[in-house]
Amino acid sequence: MVIIAPSILSSDRGRLAEEIKAMEEAGADWIHIDVIDGNFAPNLTFGPWVIEVARKATSLPLDAHLMVVDPLTYAPIFAKAGAHYVSFHLEAATHPHKIITSIAEAGAKPGVALNPGTSLAALDEVADLVDLIILMGVNPGFSGQPFIPSTMGKAQRLSNWLNRGGLSPHLEVDGGVTDLNAGALTAAGVTVLVSGSHLFGSPDYAQAIEKIRRAAGAA
Repeated sequence: MVIIAPSILSSDRGRLAEEIKAMEEAGADWIHIDVIDGNFAPNLTFGPWVIEVARKATSLPLDAHLMVVDPLTYAPIFAKAGAHYVSFHLEAATHPHKIITSIAEAGAKPGVALNPGTSLAALDEVADLVDLIILMGVNPGFSGQPFIPSTMGKAQRLSNWLNRGGLSPHLEVDGGVTDLNAGALTAAGVTVLVSGSHLFGSPDYAQAIEKIRRAAGAA
């Protein structure tokens, strides 16, 4: 069954707890938290405090996606704060195995992420060590960007490669996800759909989530 994870990057941050609770009540499966440090990508978003806010607002799994230049320092901090999944970008990781180990030791499930222009070959030595792989559907930084079409083929190639290797981490696409491409993404093997502005910009959160779920063939 597809997992729908609203990204709070697009929420009304003045009402963050209310927004998270509203998405849970609307049928969301996870809450996605984009952490950007202003250096790895433009924009400056959330610190570890957001995990505490989200934890009080919902019982849903918290999916922390770190777009930071120093994941070795920050990944275990977010794990200890209570995130269920903590993912970091391989482009920023000098020692990815150490980061993966630090996340697991801090009590979270480790994940890795790739920018649109990064080859899938970067996953060769770590795919068997993680519970989640994120493919960016847009260049990281700001919500509301259009989906990069080549992400579709990239997801299919990755899914095929994971299946051949007998590996089964969640395959997540973050950025540009709507009901118009959800079906093709899940057909390509994607199991987690992250949607930000499309969901939080809707006047009816439940209806928007249901449209994505139906499009993904998981109603």
